[in-house]
Amino acid sequence: MIKTLLLKTVAAREEEAAPLLWATAYGFCIMFAYYVLRAVRDEISAADRGNLQYLWTAVFLAMLVIVPLYSWVSSRWQRGVFVPLVNRFFIANLVLFYAALVMLPEGARAWIDRVFYVWASVFALFAVTVFWGLMVDCFRNEQGKRLFGFIAVGSSLGAIAGSALTAALAQKLPPFILLLVACVPLEAACWCAGVLHRRFGGDANPARVENRPLPGGTWTGIVTVFRSPYLLGIAGYILLMTYASTVLYFLQADLIRDALADRAARTALFAQIDLWSNTCTIMLQVFVAARVIRWIGVGATLMVLPLVTAVGFIWLGTYPQLTVLIALQVAYRALRYGLAKPTREVLFTVLGREEKYKSKALLDAAIYRGGDLASGWIFTGLKALGLAAGAIALAAAPLAALWAVLALWLGRRQDQAAKIPQPTLEQGAGP
Repeated sequence: MIKTLLLKTVAAREEEAAPLLWATAYGFCIMFAYYVLRAVRDEISAADRGNLQYLWTAVFLAMLVIVPLYSWVSSRWQRGVFVPLVNRFFIANLVLFYAALVMLPEGARAWIDRVFYVWASVFALFAVTVFWGLMVDCFRNEQGKRLFGFIAVGSSLGAIAGSALTAALAQKLPPFILLLVACVPLEAACWCAGVLHRRFGGDANPARVENRPLPGGTWTGIVTVFRSPYLLGIAGYILLMTYASTVLYFLQADLIRDALADRAARTALFAQIDLWSNTCTIMLQVFVAARVIRWIGVGATLMVLPLVTAVGFIWLGTYPQLTVLIALQVAYRALRYGLAKPTREVLFTVLGREEKYKSKALLDAAIYRGGDLASGWIFTGLKALGLAAGAIALAAAPLAALWAVLALWLGRRQDQAAKIPQPTLEQGAGP
C-alpha cells in the first residue's frame, strides 16, 4: 500500500520505490537527531552571543582537520564502511558529552557548552554532507531531478519530529538528556545507509566501483575543487548563501536575546521557529520541488531563494523588527531546504565519485563553515562601525542579487554536463 501511494505521489518508477523509501528514512533519522540538538546549540549562541564569532572560528579550524581525515578514511574503506563509521563516531561523541555534563563540576559548564556548540556545528553539516554524498552516488542525474525533492521530505519530517520533541521537553527536562535521545536515530541512520549500499552495490560484488574505496588520496578531491570552474562556482554559491544565513542568524540571536530573558523560553521559541520552517519546507518538497525543476530547470530554480532573500533583506532593512525577522527566517529556511537544497544536490550528480564524496565534503563542510566564519567577522565589523540591524540587512541585498546570477550560471553548466552519457545500471549507477 505504501509503495502504491508513493508511486502515485512521486514521479518514481516501480523499481525505484524501495531505494527511495530507504533513502527517505535515512534522511529522516539524520535530521531527527540534528533537530533534537539544534535548539540546544542555538540557545547557547544566544546566551554566549559575545563569543559567537570565536566559536565559528573554532568550527572552521575543526573542519580543516576533519575534511582531510574523512578523505583519508574514504580512500581506505568502501562506502558501506565509512558512511556508518561517521555516524557512529558522532554517537560516541554524544555519549562523552553527556558524561562530561553529568560528572564535571558546574563551573566547567560554560566551556562544555562552547565545545558542544563547535561540535554540533560540525555535526550539522558533516552528517548531512555524508548523507547527500551517498544519495548523489546512488541516484543518477535524471533520477535526482525527480526524486531528491521527496528524499528531502524525509529530512523535513525528521526535522519536524526533532523540533516538536525538543519544544515539548525543553522546559521539562535538563537539555543534556536530549543528547542521549539523539543517539537512537543516528544508529538507525547507520542501518539505512547499510541497506542502501547493499542495494546499490551489486550484492557486494568486488568488481563494482561502489564496493571499493574511493580513488585518489587524502588531498586529491580537495585539490580538484580549485581546478574546476564548476566546483568553484558551487563554492561561490555556498559562500554567498552562508553570508545571507549568517546575517539572519546573528540578527535573530540579537533580537530574541533582547526580547526574552529566560533561557528556556528562548530555547522553546527557537524550536517553534524550526517547527514552522519545516512545516512549510515539507509542503514545498512534496508539491513543488520536482515540478519546478522540471518546468523551469535547475538554474532558475536555484535563483528563487536568492531573489526572495534580496527582497526580504530590503523589507527587514525597512522594518527591523522581531516579527519581520521571524517571517523572513521561516520563508528563507523553507525555500532553502524545500527548493534550493534538493536542486543544489542535483549539481553533484554529474560529477565523479571522488568529487561526490571528497570534494563535496570540502564544499559543504569546510567552505560552508569558512563562509560562516568570514561572514561572522564581517557582521561583527559592521556592528563595530555602528551600523544598525536595518542597515546591515540593506547592505546584504546586493550580494543576494549576485548570488542569483551565479545560480543561473551553475544551472547552465549543469545542463551541459548532464548531456555527457552517464554510467548505465550494469555499470553501477542507479537502483
